[in-house]
Amino acid sequence: MSSAVIQIKDLVKHYPKAERPSVDNIDLEIQPGEKFGFFGPNGAGKTSIINMLCNICQPNAGTISYYLNNKQQTVRQILPSIGYVPQDFAFYPELTPVQNLRYFGSLYNFPKKDLALKIDELLTILGLDHVRNKKINTFSGGMKRRINLGIGLINDPQILFLDEPTVGVDVQSKLVIISLLDQLNQKGTTIIYTSHHLKEAEDFCDRIALLDNGKIITVGALVPLITENKVANLEELLIKLTGKTLRD
Repeated sequence: MSSAVIQIKDLVKHYPKAERPSVDNIDLEIQPGEKFGFFGPNGAGKTSIINMLCNICQPNAGTISYYLNNKQQTVRQILPSIGYVPQDFAFYPELTPVQNLRYFGSLYNFPKKDLALKIDELLTILGLDHVRNKKINTFSGGMKRRINLGIGLINDPQILFLDEPTVGVDVQSKLVIISLLDQLNQKGTTIIYTSHHLKEAEDFCDRIALLDNGKIITVGALVPLITENKVANLEELLIKLTGKTLRD
């Protein structure tokens, strides 16, 4: 059995009418308890990989294997054990935080009492308890981002996927989000993360994969990669390995 929590082999995603694959025959292993980051220019394949790992879309070729609780599991089997926080807001804005969390939590068949306690815990940690019964469409961007995260955590996931979790938020909300993610990771949650905030990513991730045109350019711990490539930081590493050409 693999020591990895996620094993990717020969993975391909080619969308209809696209000139080239968005994900082009990649191999990768992610270890239990890692904070692993995918980085690269626009269109590099980051979100497509996360979407396939979460069973949101299906690969054209290749395999994704999960190893959790001492056994191999398929993507479908793993779904109750993962959390997913997309870049776009994924909640009902006309409802309150409590109503949203109650709805998404009910999908996991939690006992009502346990779910109520989990909702109270999340709202307190995320600094949203004082607006628990207000409609989310009245919230600031930072508050919406925090409830978006809360929904992804409602099932106490063992593996958490984050696509731009702090985009468009103020410094205070960013600190709350990153602090919570660090706490979860220290308790054993494996985190797979992508962001364009490269300084934040540099501080957060244990290991990274740089992608370009659907391929992995390099993968490894950040400090050795920076040293080997004689650059100062993640931003310089990305520019050196993927170039300065615009990817619109």
